[in-house]
Amino acid sequence: MTFTIPIENGDAVKIAEAESQRTLYPYVTGTSIVAIKYKDGVLMASDMGGSYGSTLRYKNIERMKAIGKHSLLGASGEISDFQEILRYLDELTLNDNMWDDGNSLGPKEIHNYLTRVMYNRRNKFNPLWNTLVLGGVKNGKSYLGMVSMIGVSFEDDHVATGFGNHLARPILRDEWHADLSFEDGVKLLEKCMRVLLYRDRSAINKLQIAKITEEGVTVSQPYSLKTFWEFSSFHNPTASAEGSW
Repeated sequence: MTFTIPIENGDAVKIAEAESQRTLYPYVTGTSIVAIKYKDGVLMASDMGGSYGSTLRYKNIERMKAIGKHSLLGASGEISDFQEILRYLDELTLNDNMWDDGNSLGPKEIHNYLTRVMYNRRNKFNPLWNTLVLGGVKNGKSYLGMVSMIGVSFEDDHVATGFGNHLARPILRDEWHADLSFEDGVKLLEKCMRVLLYRDRSAINKLQIAKITEEGVTVSQPYSLKTFWEFSSFHNPTASAEGSW
């Protein structure tokens, strides 16, 4: 495709227009998000790693953000697409605040909005390469839901993305209960993150835990977990693998 620009002497210059490009594969990605409801609200955990392909390039990326007054968003997947989603949400919450009618968007409304955004981009064959976790508390009710990159969404008492969907969810099914205290909820999330650290090559030992209650969102300072690498199966991990010596 070309277009023409006239110049002062009457001549014209033809300039080729580059074809538009879509994200065919994510570049810098974050791994699992794990979130649970507890008796006062919602707890969410993520590490701070950003992988450039298979290289753990960045180690200080925050993947959990407060949205408005009542919601907390976490994201796995492409970091630049997450930043684009945050821009959409900034516009949404600004428009909501401009009404100044005493109402504000709750977590269910934000979750529905994100579902439509992700499904819309999927239908354009230009998806945002993220799996999103949206938690919140409004009018005393806790809310927790997830949206995939193709717009599949659901609500649950505990959710996990990425490797966490395979390794953390079984732990949560066994140990989660509705009356978890804050301290027990943090211990449960740390147990899940420790398992992911052992088994997920993209995970790093630098994490944050966020909570949202009626009072608002609090995100912890980054910290590391105590680990133990002397398990016998770690010494020769392929000992029982098919075809191993």
